[in-house]
Amino acid sequence: MQVYTGECQCGNTKVTISLPETLVQYSPRACDCDFCVSRSISYLSHPDGTLEIKSIVPLEIQQQGSEQAMFVTCSQCKTVIAASLQLSDKLVGALNSTLLSDFALLQKSTAVSPKKLSAQEKVKRWQSLWLNVYVNGKQTVA
Repeated sequence: MQVYTGECQCGNTKVTISLPETLVQYSPRACDCDFCVSRSISYLSHPDGTLEIKSIVPLEIQQQGSEQAMFVTCSQCKTVIAASLQLSDKLVGALNSTLLSDFALLQKSTAVSPKKLSAQEKVKRWQSLWLNVYVNGKQTVA
């Protein structure tokens, strides 16, 4: 696994993503919803990867659109860290790739439009693309 690190704007929340390939192999997904576009977010994940989020401040959860995904946000600088989904047995998600120290190594973002999918289609897509997420060592945001 290849390991990459990053942090939110204020530095209170650190991220470590483990991926099967080097960053140059990945094209992050840029969601076309107003929430993500206004924040210039592009998401990075791989179903065989892992994201570790460690924060010394409380994290906030925001929900948008269909209110299925939880957007993990730093409570201090309001940076969106990741989009996530709590499943019965684990937390899955996708990292805001712009937080990575090596962001420039990624390929150009690919536009995606989850708002065109039904609620069930979104969950199915996320389960097939997103990676396991650990927040301060646990597979839950709370």
